[in-house]
Amino acid sequence: MNLLEQAVSKSDGVLRILLALMMTLLVIDVTWQVLTRFILTQPSSFTEEVARFLLIWVSLLGGAYAYREHSHLGFDLLVRKLSQQKARWVFKLCCVLVAVFAISVLIIGGLNLVYLTWLLGQQSPVLDIPMAWVYIVLPLSGLLFLLYSAFFFFNAEQQFITQECIQ
Repeated sequence: MNLLEQAVSKSDGVLRILLALMMTLLVIDVTWQVLTRFILTQPSSFTEEVARFLLIWVSLLGGAYAYREHSHLGFDLLVRKLSQQKARWVFKLCCVLVAVFAISVLIIGGLNLVYLTWLLGQQSPVLDIPMAWVYIVLPLSGLLFLLYSAFFFFNAEQQFITQECIQ
């Protein structure tokens, strides 16, 4: 197992646990919000902000995990009509495009946003935590997208052999 495969394997395990934990916390948080609002008639002040921040993290990290598992939306009607070699080329091109997006938007743009909010000292209104902590998920998810797209790019041959065996 090479270094890239080890990194992907470790990140998969950590990401799976982290996503399950965040989803559990999100369900508990929203349940508490509903209970305090409708049963106790005194809504909790922090639960809406916690739910929003958890949803941001779950969405971005979950998107990276969905990309890893090939669970994202895809339009493969045209690719299925291509020859095996051309389909592999298109697959590798898509990996490069995902990597470019991850680097330019998620990593660089995310780091700029984190830096700016840290520099300006922007705090969340209710929890009073630095917004940079919330936004750090952008470059983190970008690194995951980059890792997974590199893994797919360098293992494209194996990917297509596996897909041929399944079909």
